[in-house]
Amino acid sequence: IPDSVTEIGDWAFRSCDSLTSVTIPDSVTEIGYYAFGGCTSLTSITIPDSVTEIGSYAFYQCHSLTSVTIPDRVTSIGECAFYHCSSLTSITIPDRVTSIGIYAFSYCTSLTSIAIPDSVTEIGDGTFCECSSLTSVTIPDSVTSIGDDAFCYCTSLTSITIPDSVTSIGDYAFEECTSLTSITIPDSVTEIGDWAFRSCD
Repeated sequence: IPDSVTEIGDWAFRSCDSLTSVTIPDSVTEIGYYAFGGCTSLTSITIPDSVTEIGSYAFYQCHSLTSVTIPDRVTSIGECAFYHCSSLTSITIPDRVTSIGIYAFSYCTSLTSIAIPDSVTEIGDGTFCECSSLTSVTIPDSVTSIGDDAFCYCTSLTSITIPDSVTSIGDYAFEECTSLTSITIPDSVTEIGDWAFRSCD
């Protein structure tokens, strides 16, 4: 992509299923809705430091993508941005990110660990649902709520630390976390949703 481009628009490369790599120049500030969604052969992408926003569904079902570094200037990750990136093993979320969209990393079945920065205030619905290789999670003190389905079917999750800042745990939040052996719910929590720990065998 040439240096003259400042924005990658909605649906720009959607379902270009033979595309294997993309070089995005420093001139780009925004990656739009579904920009690379369905690029199932995309194995690597470098997101430049100039980007401040990753749109919803931007890398939806990029099954071959193995790692992503999100640049420091990004403040929001859209809903389903990395949904079903099943080969993604690692991702770095920078400290400026304040919101992670619903189902942003759902079905990232190869993701083993993730660091949630202190800037994030809410873990939304389904954010890490079906991340079946995720083994442990530390939720920062900035988070006040854990949404519905947030960690459901994280079948390898053995431990999780919930800070005193959290006041609510949503419906099905930890459903089918079959490897979870213990959890401490802080005194700050006033609401635990329906089926929050269903089938935590």
